[in-house]
Amino acid sequence: MKKKFALSAAAFLSTIVLAACGAAPSSNSSADGNDIGDTIKIGLNLELTGDVSAYGNAEKNGAELAVEEINKAGGVDGKKLELVSKDNKSDNSEAATVATNLATESKVNAIVGPATSSAVASASPNAQSAAVPLVTPSGTQDDLTVDKNGDAYEYIFRTTFIDSYQGQVLAKYATENLKADKVILYYDNSSDYAKGIAEEFKKEYSGDIVAESTFQSKDTDFQSALTKFKNRDYDAIIMPGYYQETGTIIKQAREMGIDAPIVGPDGFADEQLIKLAGAENTNNVYHISGFSAASSDKAAAFVKAYEEKYGQAPSMFAALTYDSIYMIAESAKGADNSKDLAANLAKLEDFEGVTGTMTIDKSHNPVKSVSIIGLTNGEESSSEVVEAD
Repeated sequence: MKKKFALSAAAFLSTIVLAACGAAPSSNSSADGNDIGDTIKIGLNLELTGDVSAYGNAEKNGAELAVEEINKAGGVDGKKLELVSKDNKSDNSEAATVATNLATESKVNAIVGPATSSAVASASPNAQSAAVPLVTPSGTQDDLTVDKNGDAYEYIFRTTFIDSYQGQVLAKYATENLKADKVILYYDNSSDYAKGIAEEFKKEYSGDIVAESTFQSKDTDFQSALTKFKNRDYDAIIMPGYYQETGTIIKQAREMGIDAPIVGPDGFADEQLIKLAGAENTNNVYHISGFSAASSDKAAAFVKAYEEKYGQAPSMFAALTYDSIYMIAESAKGADNSKDLAANLAKLEDFEGVTGTMTIDKSHNPVKSVSIIGLTNGEESSSEVVEAD
């Protein structure tokens, strides 16, 4: 049986200068919110084009499947769900604009997305000020849901775990599961997501980090760093980053003869990683995931329905968004407006999703299970539950 873990709130919120509104949000909003009308309107603020479009399109698929199922079953309180989908183009400023448009023009009752932490940080103030709950399926930055005092933003929620927990899980997995006493830490220095995970890993890992190096978003040639690593004495490479770069790094590393385990966060969890690396190179690769098809009958049924609809297996991002829609639907029961819906989300307990059984904590983070997925020839070959101390 998978164990639950409590997610901790971050102590500080970084000051964010936003093109759309110029400041971080307050914890509460005096706005009236949007009334629920003949339908329950859910806005999608997703990265459908641009650098991380693989995440956004998977999330859109997951949302559409969930809405289709819920409506087929009769909807919520006799009302159908209605999706309003907009593309934030993998651009933070556009994500803020989309949030405003969905909340004030489309008058949605809840927003799902964006997918990435930086875009969520940009979009959140506008959702918060409009009193419309925003649920990010996959934004993991610790401080997205809490203010500088550690108090939860009234209208910001997530369905996934936080960055610091990922760093802790990677440290424990490297030590206890891989028996790695010596590692190389190689991460994306242009990403707050990757840097946060790397910093937490360094705090928690008790072994020896024999080399530490960084890469940048949009880099394509990693030969120099890999050449320096190749002949060092180490047991694993820890690689916080997104699939765009890490997929290419895996390919180049394996083609150079580096066969050590490569371990990453949930940014690995997309089929594009395997396409970039090549299935033949994606061996002895492990990554954190908020979803495993083998975790439950509910997860297996979701996989079957997704494959029937889209002709491909779902990623973690699709599964998290599928759960996000169902969480919103559950919270819409008895709600008259977006403010009621947010209040119900904050009280959600023991919600059974395909990514685990979830309870929303006081920081608006889910208490849920986490898995480390192992890949062999590009296919999932193992799934282990890891709980950090």
